[in-house]
Amino acid sequence: MRSVLNLSRWRLATALLLASRAVAAAAPEPLAPHALLERLCDDFGGRLTGSRANVGAMDRLAQELRTLGYAPEKQDFPLPGWVRGEDRIDLVAPFARRLRVAALSYVQEHAPFEAEVVDIGNGRPGDYPITAVTGRVGLLASGSPLQTREIVAGASARGLRGVLFVNREGGGQLLARTGGMLGGALPLPVYSVAQEEGRWMQRLLARGTPVRVRLETKSRCVPVETTNLVVRVPGRVASRLIVGAHFDSWDLGQGAMDNGIGIAQVYALALGLRGKTPYHTIELIWFNGEEQGLWGSRAAAARLGDAPVVAMLNLDMVGVPIGVNALGDDSLLPALEKWHTARGEVKRLAKGVENLNWLASDHTPYQLAGVRTITFNGPIPRESVRYYHDFADMIDKVPPALIDDSAAVVLDLVRALADDTALSAWRRESVDTEKLFTRFGLEKRMMALGLWPFGAK
Repeated sequence: MRSVLNLSRWRLATALLLASRAVAAAAPEPLAPHALLERLCDDFGGRLTGSRANVGAMDRLAQELRTLGYAPEKQDFPLPGWVRGEDRIDLVAPFARRLRVAALSYVQEHAPFEAEVVDIGNGRPGDYPITAVTGRVGLLASGSPLQTREIVAGASARGLRGVLFVNREGGGQLLARTGGMLGGALPLPVYSVAQEEGRWMQRLLARGTPVRVRLETKSRCVPVETTNLVVRVPGRVASRLIVGAHFDSWDLGQGAMDNGIGIAQVYALALGLRGKTPYHTIELIWFNGEEQGLWGSRAAAARLGDAPVVAMLNLDMVGVPIGVNALGDDSLLPALEKWHTARGEVKRLAKGVENLNWLASDHTPYQLAGVRTITFNGPIPRESVRYYHDFADMIDKVPPALIDDSAAVVLDLVRALADDTALSAWRRESVDTEKLFTRFGLEKRMMALGLWPFGAK
């Protein structure tokens, strides 16, 4: 009887072992961060907010997060969106040639028209010709210090019908960018034009040779419903450490650098934090709509209410870190210095702890909400980063080592901050937030972008 019982037990144990092996074999292996980024880039292409590529790629990311055991939450929000149609500019005189161009977002579809080109330098009042420029198209130098909003306002006031801005990078590059942080159709079309062709036109105009172009676009403004994607790692207390990266990109390339790197880094955090219970709750968030006006981070910051937040860490085109930046918030320096010192001499970052505020990326809406923010000084090699926002922003520009090495530093900081019991959650008062920007002379630029909420200066 005992032998029969032992045999039954053996058979049951064997069956359970085989079943567990079958379950393990059926469970898909999680993708490594670079492998995930490669699939998002190659399978979907550029992730312009509101596009099918953006939706499909985010669904794929959510699927991978569920594989890791998370329950990703989609937080929907609307934004003034934009769809790229065919952008076309032809040189009509002194000879025929199709130019390489890309409309800025919020350029609205317009009927084809021809116009003479006039050099407007950097677009400042003194750069315009003394003669009337009404009905012409302005050619804007690549080094203009003005924001697009200022350029468009000046051009409209002088009666220009359009603006061509010369790209800052050579080699036929185009710089896709937003036409404004506030949404809404631009009053006149603005296009990025390849540096070589722009300088060609500048030389012709300087010699007194008339230049005439024909402009047409099918690009247009459309309202968009989109989503941020959120994953939480519950802590022992409710105070949260937010780590975010923007998910969207421009449509000319794959958005592997901007901001596929950040997508992969936050995913690497999700991998590295599985099964952990930090002191502070960790919120991982992938924002949409950053490129067109920080719309996703604005929506997320607006949802915070009175939630206790320790800090927000923004990962936007962060290569392998050489420094960590408190973004002007002195109160964060002790925690960052403690982390940096604990890394030991070999692992310390070359630039150490920095404290320089800048804009405009997804940390800015959190700063305006009184939340302390952090980012890294992580340069991307020049031979790659020169191609961002254009066709060549492809996965081949982002080697696996860049993702692995940068994510290791990010994970180390996140673990340290999330387990720092001395780090408390609090918000700045409005007057102190204003000083955070005026201290670094950022108020004029914020006003030009339409982001300044503190009244006239």
